[in-house]
Amino acid sequence: MINIAYVLNREEREAVASYLGVDKPDLPVPAKAYCSDRAVNIGASPSPVWNGWGPDPSNARYTTSSGITLNQVGRLKLKWAYAFEGDVSAFGAPTVLGHTLFVGSAGGAVQALNADSGCVRWVYQASGPVRSALVAVPNGKTHVLVFTDLTGWAYGVEAETGRQLWKKKPEAHESTRLTGTVAVHDGVVFIPAASWEETRSNNPEYPCCTFRGSVTALRAKDGTEVWKTYTIREQPKQIEKGGVGTWGPSGAGVWGSPTLDTKRGWLYITTGDNFSTPATDMSDSVLALDVKTGRIVWFSQMTPGDVFGGACQSGNSKCPGPDYDFGSSAILQKLPNGRDILLAGQKSGIVYALDPDRKGEILWQTRVGKGGTNGGVQWGMATDGQKVYAAVSDLVRNVTAAGGRVGSPPDPTQGGGLTALRITDGGKVWYDAPQPCGSRPLCSPAQPAAVTAIPGVVFSGSDDGHLRAFATEDGKLLWDFDTVRQYQTVNGVPGKGGSLDGAGPVIVGGMLFVNSGYARNGAMGGNVLLAFAPEN
Repeated sequence: MINIAYVLNREEREAVASYLGVDKPDLPVPAKAYCSDRAVNIGASPSPVWNGWGPDPSNARYTTSSGITLNQVGRLKLKWAYAFEGDVSAFGAPTVLGHTLFVGSAGGAVQALNADSGCVRWVYQASGPVRSALVAVPNGKTHVLVFTDLTGWAYGVEAETGRQLWKKKPEAHESTRLTGTVAVHDGVVFIPAASWEETRSNNPEYPCCTFRGSVTALRAKDGTEVWKTYTIREQPKQIEKGGVGTWGPSGAGVWGSPTLDTKRGWLYITTGDNFSTPATDMSDSVLALDVKTGRIVWFSQMTPGDVFGGACQSGNSKCPGPDYDFGSSAILQKLPNGRDILLAGQKSGIVYALDPDRKGEILWQTRVGKGGTNGGVQWGMATDGQKVYAAVSDLVRNVTAAGGRVGSPPDPTQGGGLTALRITDGGKVWYDAPQPCGSRPLCSPAQPAAVTAIPGVVFSGSDDGHLRAFATEDGKLLWDFDTVRQYQTVNGVPGKGGSLDGAGPVIVGGMLFVNSGYARNGAMGGNVLLAFAPEN
């Protein structure tokens, strides 16, 4: 099915789903799942806070105020589980403000839950799957939750009530895919745009490709546009014979959350590969944008000439690119000597340190994985200011099992690994090898999920379904929880765990929240949000 669906446009996909599906409304949230007190009270200074992709705009995914200490990690126990009705993947990144957790789902349902118990305060239904984290922006006495979906819509919803304030498409292209969490500054949100258009190059009748990656700045209160910047300067045009695709240039999507630098007034983004020729100079790059105007201040390209699409995997086209996107955000970090650097992990399996004051000059680079289409750093690294922690996917498909690459199950013997590097020079401090899968079906040791760190501990999720905690000093395993099981959920919906991919764990207010289940890439599906707390 996935091989067929890849080449269809959105209207064709919806028509097939309508024809094959069951014409009945989504099941309502069971009455018993709602909190007795459904009020959402955030206030002017909520505590604790994890607002967006990370606890702060640097995207370091590190917090010193998690409420969980190194000594408590080994005593983490499951406190509650919440299941997303009808879903086979759980990939929405949670946001926590005070005692309320906000999270989207593959079915498009956005939930406000009591963080302590998992009971429901309100539900909002979006038009498509919500993968990004929700970001709360103050709006007078209330807050606007800004988030996006995988069908190209951006939303502003009142955090206290779930009432829609605005809804718009920042990019008109039909194949727009909004995966990255928005960044926010002075009431303006910055929305990164990527696309699934490259997969449609499998279809010889599709004129691939015309999408250009972008960042759009909108006012959080009403969704009005402030500025827009494309990662490819020129409009696509028809390609002469001998090129890849029929239209170009295209691609260079922005998959991850932008990183805010208030000191310089810049916004850092990372870009993906080109979908068709000609290759451009800002694909597979780190860019600095002026936060007020969107002007490109500088860019630094890591892999020139990376042109890649779905047809490259099927053997129908010869593509010059290795598919070394940046899927993860850049991290802004201060060195012990006070100097700022940018850390960026690529699908090539290489981690870079860049100098923001010298137009992204590379200070050091270190290989941490093999890299590839499903390889290298996928969704995000973490740093505590001393080391940067990079988990790699390096997922390999078992091609012989399905006779093709797209949709083939994963190889249970290859992939994964977690490396700690010194941020001063990129030297390797330690490496933790991936754990073997054994005989578990659809298992891979790949570690594509974003990692999260607290003082002394780094957490990494794996496609084998395990969430593991490692000592930042030496990589020693401190805690291991296998999420692949059935769950009795607080909302009464059947729950099942699976592979861990996409958003990593959120650790705030003495609790750890993580999604389990990811049906893409042939991995193990699931539909649960899990909440852990240290046992006394």
